[in-house]
Amino acid sequence: MGGRPVRLGLVLVGLAVVALAVVAVASAVGTVNIPVPSVLRFLFTGDAGDPSWTTLLDRVRLPRVGTAATAGAGLAVAGLVMQTLFANPLADPYVLGISSGASLGVALITLGGGTVGAGFVAITGAGRGGVVVAAAAGALAVLLVILLFGRWISSVITLLIIGVMVSSAVGAVTSLLLAFAEPARLQQFISWGLGSFSGVPRGDLVLLMTIIGVAAIILFAVSQSLNAMLLGERYALTMGVRVRLIRYTAITATAIIAGAVTAYCGPIAFLGIAVPHLARLLIGTSDHRILLPATLLLGVIVAVACSMITQLPPGDLVLPVNVVSALVGVPVVLVVLVRSRRLAAGAV
Repeated sequence: MGGRPVRLGLVLVGLAVVALAVVAVASAVGTVNIPVPSVLRFLFTGDAGDPSWTTLLDRVRLPRVGTAATAGAGLAVAGLVMQTLFANPLADPYVLGISSGASLGVALITLGGGTVGAGFVAITGAGRGGVVVAAAAGALAVLLVILLFGRWISSVITLLIIGVMVSSAVGAVTSLLLAFAEPARLQQFISWGLGSFSGVPRGDLVLLMTIIGVAAIILFAVSQSLNAMLLGERYALTMGVRVRLIRYTAITATAIIAGAVTAYCGPIAFLGIAVPHLARLLIGTSDHRILLPATLLLGVIVAVACSMITQLPPGDLVLPVNVVSALVGVPVVLVVLVRSRRLAAGAV
């Protein structure tokens, strides 16, 4: 028993080391390879030893890798919390329709015509900044609807169903816009939907890190209550957990993470489902005090690795993030389905 905390601590330290190594390697490889020692030198001094390397790292590589690490960490932690809250191994950060709201916002600014589209562009602006604002506004609108229902609904399953219904309704509006969109605008929306960690300016990256960092801290603060909720909400109530408050807080924090990542990177698929299960298999515990940091670090590793793989093909061709994340996530989800006795038995 005494060696278990030591082992878990060593695992967390090992994950942190691997995360730093993956970040360094991902910053080094690409169409122009940079020696890893030069990358490390840049991280500590701001100078890679070659002006072109310094510019490439400063303006392209590190912002992309930093965005991937931040998004991966946020989505992984949010996915873990959603799976705990809804007692569903296939829940993800987008389970309440946050991604659908963001997609509708982007659809309005890229596909919408007439008075509605023009008015939305006038409010959010055009270009990448307008897309980010539009996605954030759409995600926030859905979040407010979910939280409004959450004030009167005590059943988490009912809340999940409402989230699915809201997502379907919002998706229907987006599909209507897609049906009448011009081909050029349609291509722009499809490109956004495939996901990307590139093109996030430094200032926006700092904002994204701040938003996800604050939300993650909130989730860490309620980790003990999440442990009690693993055994059911009734048990948690007997342990003195304020279930409704914890649920409200956790849903808000995870929705903020999902909305922020979607706004800047598009709807990144599978990371929020797959990474928490990888962390459970690696750590071998359901204690959120250990599982949350392990999931966060593993989210960094997987997301940065996916980002690196998207840059590996020769030439200027870059694979969409969702293509790579699906190849990583689908096998994990299939393993979960096979291993889950409750799902195999048809239990709800």
